[in-house]
Amino acid sequence: MKWTDMEIDELERQYSPSRWSRRMSADDVIEAHVKALKEGTARARGLAQTLLNVPYGDGDGEKLDVYIPSTDSLDVHLVVYLHGGYWQFLSKEESGFMAVPLVDKGVVVVAVGYDIAPKGNMDLMVAQVRRSVVSVVQQYSHIRGLYLCGHSAGAHLAAMVLSTDWSQFSVAPQIKGAFLVSGIYDLLPILSTYVNEPLKMTEEVALRNSPSRLVPQLQLSSACCHVVVVVAENESPEFRKQSEDYYKTLEAAGLNVSMEDVANTDHFNIIEQLVDGDYHLTQLLLKMMGKS
Repeated sequence: MKWTDMEIDELERQYSPSRWSRRMSADDVIEAHVKALKEGTARARGLAQTLLNVPYGDGDGEKLDVYIPSTDSLDVHLVVYLHGGYWQFLSKEESGFMAVPLVDKGVVVVAVGYDIAPKGNMDLMVAQVRRSVVSVVQQYSHIRGLYLCGHSAGAHLAAMVLSTDWSQFSVAPQIKGAFLVSGIYDLLPILSTYVNEPLKMTEEVALRNSPSRLVPQLQLSSACCHVVVVVAENESPEFRKQSEDYYKTLEAAGLNVSMEDVANTDHFNIIEQLVDGDYHLTQLLLKMMGKS
């Protein structure tokens, strides 16, 4: 599809989440976001036992950070967190923040590292996060419930995990729940935007990595998973549409899916607040685990 310059300008505005925050300027909201994630992760590392840089593959970027609660229970709930950053920014180093309220409830949190662009391409990142989940299942045999949480680009990657053909792997993870927060599920609209410059996706790559087009596979691999599609009140219309369309597609396919439209949030503080045990999404996740 060919876009005019005016259409590309509008697409880029729609796919620039920082320009839609009502709290502060675009540059300031990103700076504040990184600061909040780093501070939350530092708190989590002070509260929990940690296993940092655990390999799940041979690549330098294929590492996990594990936040472990003080519990004698062998059967634990475990959340795998996939960070955002438009597949080209952030890392697992700022991704432990949601462990702050969860380790206190006996929940293990795993922050996944993957090779962001330009080092990593979309096919590689999807393959890496899939292998990270397989590795977690193999390393933690006493998982009572496995859950995914992803933000923005991480929500896209989490949705791709749900759409995995597990017959290619040695195990088939039984994912009980997935929180897809402010995600992108159809990659075609971003092909002509600045977002794709470091990714260098072709239309073919975008199609095979668009979760909205892989729902039949998700029906086979994650039929028992409760998928929660989450969107912030102050997202761009296009980001909201991405979430609403994906939710409707899953619902039409008969999957166990719900949608959460979180008031008084934007693309950034909707995930930052998972550091708080009283936050709506934290409570929703704990309730899904039977821990509220």
